[in-house]
Amino acid sequence: MRFVYIVLAYLLVPIAFGMVVWRGFRDRDYWSNLGHRFGFGPRAAGPRSIWVHAVSVGEVQASASLVRALRSRYAHMPLVLTTVTPTGEQRARSLFGTDVDVRYVPYDLPGCVSRFFDRVRPRLAVILETEIWPNLYHECGRRGVPLVLASARISPRSLGRYRLLVSLFRETLSHGIVIAAQSASDARRFESIGANPARTHVTGNIKFDFELGNTVVARGRALRAGHAPQRPVWIAGSTHEGEEEAALDAHALVRAQHPDALLVLVPRHRDRFEEVANLLRRRGVPFITRSGKAPMRSDVSVFLLDTLGELLTFYAAADVAFVGGSLVPIGGHNLLEPAALSLPILVGPYNFNSEDIAQLFIDVGAVRAVKSATELAEQVSLLISQPEERARMGEAGRRALDENRGALGRLLDLIDPLVRDEGVDLRRDI
Repeated sequence: MRFVYIVLAYLLVPIAFGMVVWRGFRDRDYWSNLGHRFGFGPRAAGPRSIWVHAVSVGEVQASASLVRALRSRYAHMPLVLTTVTPTGEQRARSLFGTDVDVRYVPYDLPGCVSRFFDRVRPRLAVILETEIWPNLYHECGRRGVPLVLASARISPRSLGRYRLLVSLFRETLSHGIVIAAQSASDARRFESIGANPARTHVTGNIKFDFELGNTVVARGRALRAGHAPQRPVWIAGSTHEGEEEAALDAHALVRAQHPDALLVLVPRHRDRFEEVANLLRRRGVPFITRSGKAPMRSDVSVFLLDTLGELLTFYAAADVAFVGGSLVPIGGHNLLEPAALSLPILVGPYNFNSEDIAQLFIDVGAVRAVKSATELAEQVSLLISQPEERARMGEAGRRALDENRGALGRLLDLIDPLVRDEGVDLRRDI
């Protein structure tokens, strides 16, 4: 089965690389460090490294507490963080600076993976959430590198796809891999596709352990004071194609009841900033951009956030948050950031990327789901009019987040013996 997978991987990688090159015509960051995707790049300095993989922006943000804890505990060891997307790479560099060696993960081909391992020389590999790459996992087993899947999850809808390839994943997951599952249900699903029960643990989701930072709230208040001190502000964060239109339709209805309301619109991907700006121009919506640094005028209806790394600060400046990727079938984005800021949160019906988190917040009354621009407008208008309800929802979300912290400590308890025990050799499990 693995041979079939390798053949398919060789057929698909040229397509994947072609997509990277094509996207580079819109966003030149896709063309940076292309060699990393084939396992090339400088050799990690010093002793063997700790390697953490976080696929994109959300996972990179979630990895911050883990990376900092590992840097503190094992300061003598280089730490390598890989990601897949340019936005993930940029977020990692902004979070960690030069303290962490940031790279793209290689394509899952034997040669690419082998070159990557030769250069990074990992002592331990930690992969956030669930990306099952047979050749990467096989190389960990072949070289005796302990591998931990952190905050691991398999959704019920993905389980059927994994079972279609159960023989491949049974081999992959039997290579001495430690599963740190988000929930007992996730742990059972991993065991059902071949994970070793003795190495499958329930630790929770380390996303709950993220830290806001000491200056986020103060910077958010300063933004609010500088741009809209007397205006109600709602934010549509991490939006995708189709959601900007819905947010603008909703905002027109909101302004019918609250004429001075301001919408902060935050597209998920940088290569869509100009596309969304053109949409605003076509609609005749008065707007300013963050990059333009124009002063806020009373007639401005929309503030387009067209810079990277500032979403959290703008959440801190808002009264109500809509979290994107949920009105269209993307799966939803990070609900924990606005929850940590005690914001009332609105989402669409598609939240399968973090179903457990979304359901938790819905159950405690911190999140409300809407199905259309009209429903979004109704909820935004209602919450603007009801500061007490905003405070109640915000407090419920913050309390739920605090009650679910602790996954980081449980994960580190699993990692520590693997790093400290120089004699560990998982090759015996292959």
